Amino acid sequence: MFTSSRRVASAAALVGLLSLGLSACGGGTTKDSTAAQGGGGQTTGSAPASADPNAPIKEGLKIAFLPKQINNPYETIVDKAGIEAAGEYKGEAKEVGPSDASASSQVSYINTLIQQKQDAILIAANDANAVCGPLKQAMSKGIKVVAYDSDAAKDCRNLFINQASSEEIGRSQVKMLSDQIGGKGEIAILSATANATNQNAWIEFMKDELGKPEYKDLKLVKVAYGDDDDQKSFQETQGLLQAYPDLKGIISPTTVGISAASRYISGSKYKGKVAVTGLGTPNQMREYVKNGTVKEFALWNPKDLGYLASFSAAALASGRITGAEGEKFTAGKLGEFTIGKDGEVILGPPFTFNAENIDEFDF
Repeated sequence: MFTSSRRVASAAALVGLLSLGLSACGGGTTKDSTAAQGGGGQTTGSAPASADPNAPIKEGLKIAFLPKQINNPYETIVDKAGIEAAGEYKGEAKEVGPSDASASSQVSYINTLIQQKQDAILIAANDANAVCGPLKQAMSKGIKVVAYDSDAAKDCRNLFINQASSEEIGRSQVKMLSDQIGGKGEIAILSATANATNQNAWIEFMKDELGKPEYKDLKLVKVAYGDDDDQKSFQETQGLLQAYPDLKGIISPTTVGISAASRYISGSKYKGKVAVTGLGTPNQMREYVKNGTVKEFALWNPKDLGYLASFSAAALASGRITGAEGEKFTAGKLGEFTIGKDGEVILGPPFTFNAENIDEFDF
């Protein structure tokens, strides 16, 4: 949920897009821990290691971003920021990945990155388990694994950089749509892929939120999957409206999906009658906000997500952290972060965009 104070805090952080937000402060950990060859300090056959918060970031670190798919506009923003961040600690970073977001499409890329002896692999997993085997192999060879955006199974990575609390994202999306349609009517969810870890976590919290008494007049009729493909998402939106003529709103917690759904509704008889919300970037959604198709939607700063993921990988590869709960590290200009349960690091709360503020942002 969004409170006015949180909106102000989030706005302040996002207005700092050009300077990437928060001022830096001292970091490090005061506790030794076992090497996090799996999330939360688990090991996979390697010798125990301890964090040295004062260790310098190694120069020339080789890191690779492996997104769900390389033609996803959102993930392009994330990865580009992470690659640029590597320049701050004199690392070498690149992006590689498949053109489709299928469950097994990332496996061959992981194998290649292992052969290239990368210091760290950063992955937005299409399927939490499909990538597990090769990621474990990477970890057994001393390569650090950081999941970002969409998690891998906990024992297959060192850290998960989560853009925001999954619960907060899921519940706030329901409230946002409910407020727009007066708390009554049939609604649908247009997701990415059926196996996407982040999408499924958010949807579970959406369903739980819908079970509350205040949403008794909202009915979830369908969860559709556009596979993070623009044309399929467009067609799925059309199919939802044909199958459910009384549909009042669509939540699409994926930047590809919300854009495609908005485009379809914007040029149809449903404009002004069916509300669309979800997660999108200001630049792709500006047209639909200004023409009245979309009242408001949410997201975080994707540049900050890539920046944080990059610095977390550098901290791991340099021995500053192991991935254990309670360890702290500094992520450049974003300041200090604390590792939570199961190796999760949360960037911060989502931010709501609408006609009043959307022109303040350019990403």
